[in-house]
Amino acid sequence: MRSARRALLVAALALVSVPALVPAQALAHGGNPNFRSEINSIQPPLPSGVSVEVLDYDSYLQLKDMQGHEVVLDGYEGEPYARIEKDGTVQVNEKSPATYLNDSRFETDAAVPKSADPKAPPEWKTVDDSGTFIWHDHRMHWMVAGQLPPQVKDKGKKTKIFTYEVPMTVDGTKTTLHGTLWWVGSASTSKLPFVIAAIVIVLGGGALVLWLRRRRDGGDDGDAEGGSGESPSNEPVGEAW
Repeated sequence: MRSARRALLVAALALVSVPALVPAQALAHGGNPNFRSEINSIQPPLPSGVSVEVLDYDSYLQLKDMQGHEVVLDGYEGEPYARIEKDGTVQVNEKSPATYLNDSRFETDAAVPKSADPKAPPEWKTVDDSGTFIWHDHRMHWMVAGQLPPQVKDKGKKTKIFTYEVPMTVDGTKTTLHGTLWWVGSASTSKLPFVIAAIVIVLGGGALVLWLRRRRDGGDDGDAEGGSGESPSNEPVGEAW
């Protein structure tokens, strides 16, 4: 029984320690859970079958074109950066600096080749044919790693950081995505409720095993005393684990 309790304690401690690693990994490989990037509107509205949404807190935008439209996204200098053609072909402009800048969360981690020229005619490269394009847009998130935005005075209070725009053209009509970046603070992404729930599940499962074990042992004693009249066996009972 002591070994069972010891195993439960080790499992509970492991569940507590694992979530503590998650925020650091999220910051290194994806969006920052302390922020939320939200789309406020797209003006003029997108036609039926075309949609845009935020993925991973503040990290990616996903464009879907499911009904045969042509959508062209603008880069950071107004150049054509990417497009989805009417047949669902997805292409990026190899002359657009955004093609290279958007490979990483921070500009300092990306290298833009000298051949990239936002004023040059586009050179389109096909990257997909699903009608879906996901890209990391620097206009939608805080760009200074390891430093809070100056707007944040209280880490526990939701705070507006800035508004942003992502221009695009749909079937020849210019339209603009309007969004807002918010600081929501670590309190809203606390892992404590999940840790508590996990511990309850582990301890509850362990308690059930112990209860079944005691019931089994009790049933064996009852049979020994009542039915056969034989003395209980002195052989040790094996572990239930």
